[in-house]
Amino acid sequence: MNENLRIGWALCGSFCTIAAVCDEMERFVAAGAQVTPIVSDNVATVDTRFGTAQSVCARLSTITGKEPLCSLPAVEPIGPKGWFDVLVVAPCTGTTLGKLANGISNTPVTLAVKSHLRSGRPVVLAVATNDALGASMRNIALLKNTKHLFFVPMAQDDATKKPNSLVAVWEQIAPTVSAALAGTQIQPLWWV
Repeated sequence: MNENLRIGWALCGSFCTIAAVCDEMERFVAAGAQVTPIVSDNVATVDTRFGTAQSVCARLSTITGKEPLCSLPAVEPIGPKGWFDVLVVAPCTGTTLGKLANGISNTPVTLAVKSHLRSGRPVVLAVATNDALGASMRNIALLKNTKHLFFVPMAQDDATKKPNSLVAVWEQIAPTVSAALAGTQIQPLWWV
């Protein structure tokens, strides 16, 4: 990995996966990447059994040395000013997938993606949703065929209790980013 890689890292409200995603973010920073956190409205404001919004944002600041971007005006300049080499959305919820697939950019994360895509640079999506093999599958399929969008390989996280749920294989974010920077979708996309 290029130690000077400029990464925008957007987090959506798959609260049960945020700790694992932060661990991956730490690996990127340790390797020398410059990571800027971006958070959805829910990550910025909702307290859950997995932690408070304030504790999540504090951890992101500690990892990256930067305050998370959490408003539409804060993320709009991303593309026009060419802030990042790659934008990672991890975790990427079903709601965010749906908004991206339908051109809706009314959250800090979706507007960050729209702004970044203006510059023709790669966006890496790391899915975490309980309906990926249900209602969200059509959005995954549509986005899979969208230029400059790449998916982290994903797998069922509990096929018995949550048969429609898919979660990205977090350890595959780094290889996916490397492949995306070369314009390639990492394979295989579906892990067993």
